[in-house]
Amino acid sequence: MNLTEQRTACPVTHVQTIISGKWKILILWHLKQGTQRFGALQRLLPGISKGILTRQLRELEQDGMLLRKVYREVPIKVEYSLSDTGLSFLPILDAMAAWSMSHISESDQ
Repeated sequence: MNLTEQRTACPVTHVQTIISGKWKILILWHLKQGTQRFGALQRLLPGISKGILTRQLRELEQDGMLLRKVYREVPIKVEYSLSDTGLSFLPILDAMAAWSMSHISESDQ
């Protein structure tokens, strides 16, 4: 089964491809709060290496989930924000957070 057939058989495959990766959902969660610079994202994600953060941001940009804006100054300033596609994913992200909170509450009982 090729990727197109797999996506037709299971439409969540496309979403899984976009958000796969240990840090992508957390990156999107932090960008939900607004535009962030690379260094700020790195501080918000303890344990992530510079290389992995760079790769995950590039993949999210390629998938149309975020925008990367480079300011031509020294040192170079780069900012990341959610694209319209990324913003359209926020209700799903919020539903995931609500489910998580509900599940945590249930498992504590």
